[in-house]
Amino acid sequence: ASSPDEEWPEAEKAEKLARGAALKWASGVFYRPEKLEGLGHYRRRETQRNSSIQSRLKSTVQSYLEGVGAGLEQLRSAAQEVQSVCQDLGAARWALLDSADHFQGLQQMRELMEEHVQLASVVQVLPQIFSVHEVFSHILQLLRGQHLLEAHVELMMVEQLRDDILSQLHLRGLSSAQATVLSYFSGLQDLNESLAKQLWDIVGSSLRLVREDPVLFVTAVRIIEREEKIDDTLLLEATLLPPGRPKGWRQKFYQVLQDTITGARFHAPRMDAEGPGLAKHLAALQKDIVSELCVVKDLMVQCVPAHYNILSVCTATYHQALSSHLQEILREDLDKQGLFLLLEWALRVYHSPEMMGHPDLLPEVDVSALDPLMSSELVDQTERRYVMKVKASVVEWMQRTLDVEFKEWFKEEEPETDHQGFFQSALPAIVMQMLNENIQVASLITDSLQQKIYNMALEELEAFLGRLREALAQCGKEHQQDRAVPKYYISHLLAVLNNNLALSNSVSSLHPDTACREVPASLQAALDRMQKKATQLLLEELLLDLQPLCLQLPSRKWLSGSQLVGSMCEVIDKYAKDFSRVRKPVFTLLLAESELLVANQYLRALLQRKMVCKSREERGQLCHRLLQDATQLRELFCSLGLDRSQQSLEAVFALRELISLKDPALLSLEVLGFITKYPDISDEHVSALLDIRGDVSREVRHVVLEMMAQHPQVLPEGYRPIFSTILVPVQELPFCLRKGKCA
Repeated sequence: ASSPDEEWPEAEKAEKLARGAALKWASGVFYRPEKLEGLGHYRRRETQRNSSIQSRLKSTVQSYLEGVGAGLEQLRSAAQEVQSVCQDLGAARWALLDSADHFQGLQQMRELMEEHVQLASVVQVLPQIFSVHEVFSHILQLLRGQHLLEAHVELMMVEQLRDDILSQLHLRGLSSAQATVLSYFSGLQDLNESLAKQLWDIVGSSLRLVREDPVLFVTAVRIIEREEKIDDTLLLEATLLPPGRPKGWRQKFYQVLQDTITGARFHAPRMDAEGPGLAKHLAALQKDIVSELCVVKDLMVQCVPAHYNILSVCTATYHQALSSHLQEILREDLDKQGLFLLLEWALRVYHSPEMMGHPDLLPEVDVSALDPLMSSELVDQTERRYVMKVKASVVEWMQRTLDVEFKEWFKEEEPETDHQGFFQSALPAIVMQMLNENIQVASLITDSLQQKIYNMALEELEAFLGRLREALAQCGKEHQQDRAVPKYYISHLLAVLNNNLALSNSVSSLHPDTACREVPASLQAALDRMQKKATQLLLEELLLDLQPLCLQLPSRKWLSGSQLVGSMCEVIDKYAKDFSRVRKPVFTLLLAESELLVANQYLRALLQRKMVCKSREERGQLCHRLLQDATQLRELFCSLGLDRSQQSLEAVFALRELISLKDPALLSLEVLGFITKYPDISDEHVSALLDIRGDVSREVRHVVLEMMAQHPQVLPEGYRPIFSTILVPVQELPFCLRKGKCA
């Protein structure tokens, strides 16, 4: 026999744990000698606790033992009852075995009863089965007389009869007999098709019928709803779907209605896609769609169940059909008018109170929840096509305007003038009106189209200015060959400058945003090039008249007091009178450029090394002549309205100071001040000036040039070059050996 410790290992473990816990507790309590005085108290307390625990354990064990006893008693009672039931079941089993022969007779009676029931049901429907073809004929007559509801009722009865027979055959596994039944009821298919054809004809004419005879349309809808309910019932309950089910006539109703709407308005023969033809077509669509949607909203909605959402369906159908139709039209090669009409109609008219926002349609009709009539990509593509068409038209008109302008230059008459007497032509007005009209027209569609037209207008204006400049250059070449052609060459150049100024002032008004009036840099550059070209041609004319006089500078005759500069002033004054026919900003520019040209030519003549002073008296005479000439020219330009601060003739006064300097040793300081004021002067220019003095030694010249090398100059911003365009002839060598090489 096993020991108690082996039978109850948990008890041993629990006892060890208890002893360990007690030992740990005792060592914690009695770790000091003075604590041993309370040992008796702790012992009594633990003894009482143990007694209490033992009494509770005994009570619990006693209650468990009583429960176990009651359970055993119940088990003995149940065993006796089970034994009694087994005896009763055995007796019933023997009784059933004795009556098995009687049950076989009952099975035969059951089979006979089922057969009797089947025959009774067949006998009951035989009159209906035999009258099927007669019913078919009656249904056909009803259909021909458009008694659709009565015809549909009888048709449903025949279908129900057929479906019941097929269902019974299916349940009994008589699939081979189904073909016979289907053949017998084959006329149902033709009648269904005939009824459906009439229904779809009615639906196809629904917009007319709801105004003229809504009863017929309502009848069709009622039949469709009956069939839809039968479909739903069969799909939920039937184990075998009858032939032709589900019919889906409600879905077919929507399809026929949509096909009718689409076919009636949007599958018409191809119309004239340009000009009035497209406008008439879009106007007809607008009128018909609004009218038909009003019929749907006011009449058709009342003829169909609310769940049909017939107004929303028709609205979406018109919307989608229109979207596809517009795409078909856009596949044609439309002109700019056609493209504009289409964009305006789709983006403006369609949503306006004249069409889908018509008071008779609101608030029930709402196309805002639908996709855009034209997608953003299609709108952008169409806008670009429109811009290209407009661009071609603008280029053509601008070229015509340029051709007319070019011919005007060669006419035997001066250009026209405005009320202030300034020369001008119709070119700026024509060009700006053309561009502005196209930009304003585009603003009727979208801001993006207006911006595209604006950008195109600036690009074409820039290109036009380039072609105008080329035409002006061509005119200048022809004038160089014969200065008599054109007769009023200078007047037309002045008109071109006024026109260019008018264009420059008008460009900012083209911008769609009134707050943004800045002219693009590239266009401003084109305007500046145009102005520069016309100014250049005018200065070339002035130069041609001044050159014969400048060639006489300097000379002994001029030095002794000729009227050479007086003649120059007469030429300048004559041109200034012509320049007064341009507006002030350009007039001031022409004066400044003319003054620079005169100063440049005067200095150029002096620096050609034609004259060298031979004595101090001659230098004094030269300085006096320079002072008189420069003063006369300066006063002339001041009288014409050019401020002294804007004149370049001050360089002549500064040059005179160099020549009038008495002590050549001080030239380096004087030249340093001169090159500081005129940093574009070169060593060659200074050397030529020193040659004019006639008293500068090699040493002084070397010191001056060395000083210039030590003080290189940088042109300040905004400085107008004076000397850099003057070429100084190469100084001749002091000597040369006959025909041999230079020493």
